[in-house]
Amino acid sequence: MPPLFLPPHLAQAVWSGHAFGAGLAPVLSSGHALLDAELPGGGWPCQALTEVLQAQAGLAEWRLLSPALARVVARGGHVLLLGAPWRPQVAALSREGLPADRLIHIDVHTEAERLWATEQALKAGCLSAVLSWLPQARAEALRRLQACATQHAGPVFVFRPERAAQEASPAPLRVHLGLGPCPHPLLLRLLKRRGPLLEHAIELPHWPQGLAALLPASPGARPPAVAPGHPRPATHEEPQHHAALDRAPAWLGA
Repeated sequence: MPPLFLPPHLAQAVWSGHAFGAGLAPVLSSGHALLDAELPGGGWPCQALTEVLQAQAGLAEWRLLSPALARVVARGGHVLLLGAPWRPQVAALSREGLPADRLIHIDVHTEAERLWATEQALKAGCLSAVLSWLPQARAEALRRLQACATQHAGPVFVFRPERAAQEASPAPLRVHLGLGPCPHPLLLRLLKRRGPLLEHAIELPHWPQGLAALLPASPGARPPAVAPGHPRPATHEEPQHHAALDRAPAWLGA
């Protein structure tokens, strides 16, 4: 069969399964070099849904996303939290480049309220990163959000339970977020991307500076010395405390 020749504007939208899709939408660096190397375009997609699947909501989202969200804020944007399981701990996030006046936390409870608020956020004309927790969203609702996301300038992250991995999704990027053994690095599995299947997990030993300061020290243990301005690394004496870091930005009443 002779090769198929396409006009340039169509050729950019076509990709082979063995290679990354070129894509026309912009991307935003995740702030994790190992992850960017495996994401089509080299970062989180804008104008599209990114679906994050987790065994437990509120456990490690900030560690994963804070570097990219800080880039949105540095460009004059805001971060919208829709239906977050906990309220943000603004002091810690401010040290990550996410000041309180750039965080918009919207309390929504029913699935219908979550979907409506997310759709309105995507239709707004402002530059923002949208983070929406949708534990019960169906495929048809996600398709509607994906259509709205194509007109949204910033990244859109939808958090769902890991059992949703068995369901169809219109999101062009789906990742499973978990934690490894002590010292609890982030473990990401790319379940769906515009590119070849990645069978191994990506390990991200990232401890954001503002959040790492909230790790409680082990009784009787002295924290290791670090250079000024750098976070204290997790140690093997702290196996039970990784949740304190991941949940710290989400304590109620903060």
